[in-house]
Amino acid sequence: MAGVLSGVTVIELAGIGPGPFAGMMLADHGARVIRVERPGTSGRFGDGGNRDILNRNRERVELDLKDPAAIAKLKDMVKTADALIEGYRPGVIERMGIGPDVLLGINPNLVIGRMTGWGQDGPMAPLAGHDINYIALSGALHTYGRKGQKPTFPVNAVGDFGGGGMMLAFGVVAALLHVRSGGTGQVVDCAMVDGAAILSAMTYTFLGNGQWQDERGVNMLDSGTHFYDTYETSDGKYISLGSIEPQFYALLMEKTGLAGDADFAQQMNPAKWDDLKQRMTDLILTRTRDEWCEIMDGTDICFAPVLSLREAPKHPHNVARRTFVEDGGMVQPAPAPRFSATPAPAPSLKGR
Repeated sequence: MAGVLSGVTVIELAGIGPGPFAGMMLADHGARVIRVERPGTSGRFGDGGNRDILNRNRERVELDLKDPAAIAKLKDMVKTADALIEGYRPGVIERMGIGPDVLLGINPNLVIGRMTGWGQDGPMAPLAGHDINYIALSGALHTYGRKGQKPTFPVNAVGDFGGGGMMLAFGVVAALLHVRSGGTGQVVDCAMVDGAAILSAMTYTFLGNGQWQDERGVNMLDSGTHFYDTYETSDGKYISLGSIEPQFYALLMEKTGLAGDADFAQQMNPAKWDDLKQRMTDLILTRTRDEWCEIMDGTDICFAPVLSLREAPKHPHNVARRTFVEDGGMVQPAPAPRFSATPAPAPSLKGR
């Protein structure tokens, strides 16, 4: 089982976070990804170590890119590579002597994926930043959080990984398809601020159509309603409800004993949401999480328990689908998505 990207060779200039995530996505699905690391860093967590899930499935070489001989070696590697990905600030690889003009001169079909927070141009391009800053500038962070409270950032999933690493992997594969169709190599400018913005496309649709208030915690999908939210249970755990559609909402009413309640019948009346949220909160607190699972599991309520990182791999659905796997004593998400004809090889923290 070689994977859907078997035969593709990618050079990854080592970094942390979103760049390695893109490399992981490509390597998970069969690409040969050669991670170029600084001398002396192999084995370190976050920089090539065997305990870093983001760096799984790689080949590793050590090159001091300040050394002309190492630069020459890298240029030689580029001759037979399909892509190169890097996550330095704009201008860094140019100063190393391996900018896009140089690399494309060596290999005109090369795809060069460049991962930054702010992009390769614009007034903020040279500045430092992190996920929280990129999603803030995109407008996304403004939408995350409770009514009347400060924005709550979703770890670093939206900027680093969804809007960054995943977008870079998509961009590289798209550009590779362009080459395979007779086009030439090119630069993929992947900025996390751009990625966070495009992940918010539906929210901007709602806003533009007058269906979204530009305020946190008062809309249907941002915890403003009683039927799309998380709730604490009597044992201090949580459940999630997403009963938007009328038929799903009707099931929710039935299973919670609220069917026929005149106030809850006004599902889509924003004037009722605060009061109904409090009533739902009080109701869910009367049972444990497991008790609510017994009531709601196996229905179309759009329900799931909120599982911890240690609980999630043990849930029967995740076990049945092998959503999580173990390698080297590390429980980790399995490669995704899944391909019927070219399934991904089993992940390996030790590399290929």
